[in-house]
Amino acid sequence: MGRGLVLCYPTRAIARVSLLLPKCKISFVSLNRLHHLCHAPRCVPSTRTFCKCAALQEQTIDITEYKDAFSRRMAMAGLRPHNRIALGVSGGPDSMALCVLAANWKTEGLNAVRKKDEYIDGLLAIIVDHGLRAESRDEAILVRNRVSEMGVRCEIACCEWPDGKPKQGHLQEAARDMRYQMFQDLCVQNQIRVLLIAHHADDQAELFILRSSRGSGVLGLAGMAFTSQLFSSHVHCYKGDLKNQSILLVRPLLDFSKEDLYKVCHRFHKEWVEDPTNRSPLFARNRIRMSLGNLSSCILKSELLAVISACRETRAYVDKICHNLINQAVTIVNQGYAVIDLKILNASKIEDIFLSRFLAWVLLFISQRQRPIRGSTSKLLLNYIRTTPCKNSLTAAGCYLSPAPGSKGTKALICCSVECPMPSKSEVFYMHSNEVYKDCDPNELEHIIANGESYSNNLVPDASEVHFLHLGSASVLDEARRLDILSETSYRNILLLQSEEVRHFRSKTDVNFDYEAREVENVSKSPSELLQPGQTCYFMNRFIVTWKLRKEISNKAFSGETSCNTNFGGESHLSCCSYCTIGDDSVAEVRHMIEADWLYLAELSKCPGTENKNVPASVKANQMMDKKTPCRDYSRLSAQKALRSLKSIPLAARRSLPVLVNPHGVLLSVPSIGFTHYPCLMVSVVFKPRVSLGGGHSSFI
Repeated sequence: MGRGLVLCYPTRAIARVSLLLPKCKISFVSLNRLHHLCHAPRCVPSTRTFCKCAALQEQTIDITEYKDAFSRRMAMAGLRPHNRIALGVSGGPDSMALCVLAANWKTEGLNAVRKKDEYIDGLLAIIVDHGLRAESRDEAILVRNRVSEMGVRCEIACCEWPDGKPKQGHLQEAARDMRYQMFQDLCVQNQIRVLLIAHHADDQAELFILRSSRGSGVLGLAGMAFTSQLFSSHVHCYKGDLKNQSILLVRPLLDFSKEDLYKVCHRFHKEWVEDPTNRSPLFARNRIRMSLGNLSSCILKSELLAVISACRETRAYVDKICHNLINQAVTIVNQGYAVIDLKILNASKIEDIFLSRFLAWVLLFISQRQRPIRGSTSKLLLNYIRTTPCKNSLTAAGCYLSPAPGSKGTKALICCSVECPMPSKSEVFYMHSNEVYKDCDPNELEHIIANGESYSNNLVPDASEVHFLHLGSASVLDEARRLDILSETSYRNILLLQSEEVRHFRSKTDVNFDYEAREVENVSKSPSELLQPGQTCYFMNRFIVTWKLRKEISNKAFSGETSCNTNFGGESHLSCCSYCTIGDDSVAEVRHMIEADWLYLAELSKCPGTENKNVPASVKANQMMDKKTPCRDYSRLSAQKALRSLKSIPLAARRSLPVLVNPHGVLLSVPSIGFTHYPCLMVSVVFKPRVSLGGGHSSFI
């Protein structure tokens, strides 16, 4: 047993809970407050405690209702027992119950009989050892052994902190981000596209109090989504098609209370981990959890979850309207910018809650920053988009907004602002081959999402059923009380919890720690990285850039491009032309386009013998124009074609185009407009935003 670990056997009194059925309003019967009694034989400071229920006081647990509810939720997410699934496991009662239910669902669904010492097919548990405490490794091993006993294959992911362990004020947030990154990495390595997390109804209630104390509106108060996507920069090629590697995050326990999960663990005699750090008042989550426990009653919890349910229905309706607006009024261009037709949008007739969500989706998609747009920025954007015709320009939320050229202000151009700090300039990696999908269906995730969406779309409420469309965070509770969703007592208790947390928040800096999984931003240490031939670069989370050297060039490479009569005859192009010689060990750099690149193309496109006096001396020095080389005409004609293509791209959007340069800054290629300096270069670019428009698949179920 690891240092500081104590095995104890508490007795728990647990009341019956009714589980949520599809299309039903949230309704919870009374829940007895859970009392955790741990009797340690020695007075040893314990970091974590492994516990096991000894007995129930008054009843025998019928596990059937829990298994049935879990199966329904998995079906609602579009999941089938044959799908490969990962489980995020911490060792607590929540994740241990998740392991029990998932293992049972898999085994029964596949009609499989598990032999002793045999793992359940297609199920992997992932334990993240954050390495923040000396005992964490021993604890992770103990949890792995418990999970393995269930027939669930289990892996431990050990975190590395290259910049040192996070400070106390940012500990939980940093640990969460690292945890989800480890989940993603192991899922990719094991060809798994679905990750189950054990967030439950009590977590939703805590998150509601936390967000309401921070002033969140109705969309934020809706809490965690039942399903959502985590996007990473991993890219795979299947039959020539580039695919972003994303993970579907599913929370099948959102309708289960904490007491439900204790009951599941007890019924299957599973031990779990109780972490005393979860009771530390240093963190907002813990304070709220303890305060809810002090005020806990069946009525308060039931009514609070009913308010959350109404907020979720409101968010689902808003998202539906925003999807329709995007389909009607937004055009996405492959060069990485968007155009909003203001006449079709008719922003003056759209309420703030819809228009704010709509603009947030478009701007977050173009910038790929995935940061909430709040407060004054949101108001500024609303005022801008409602001004028709559009006349001015605006920089906000990582984007540059301006009238679209030739539209006379009836259309708005949204492009990435390269002056704004980006989450990642570029990330270099080798592209995975078709072998990634050797043993699995590359379209599995698409099928799962389609199944889940077909179910959830039928549950989106009508406008008459939505309660909180016109309210701020403070008004949500007032409206809930007016509609008799909240009783007067519950209303006052929730306000009390809010005021306590606001006081803590104002008195000292605190981390806004919530369980909503955010897309992990892989921030490079340098603005850009050197790219070797054969490597792939994900530039600004939006463009996939690849390049390599063509070692042999036939006359076809020059056909129609140049008047050069040189016959290469299959010889290595690298050995016959000094103008475009690039060594095998050469490297390139990907950056965004700058004004000097346009001047360089203009000078390169001119016929031999002409000069542009306006070209900076530094650009002239780097041109390396040997007029006697056989490939000079190729570069000139390529530049001419590129300049013609460049005219179709708005000036503001050109600045975010990726270009390939050598380590000395000499322009090699602008792949978005088809320019390559040398015929031996093969460069491609694909507009493949890491996070899709609308933030990825989500469901309010």
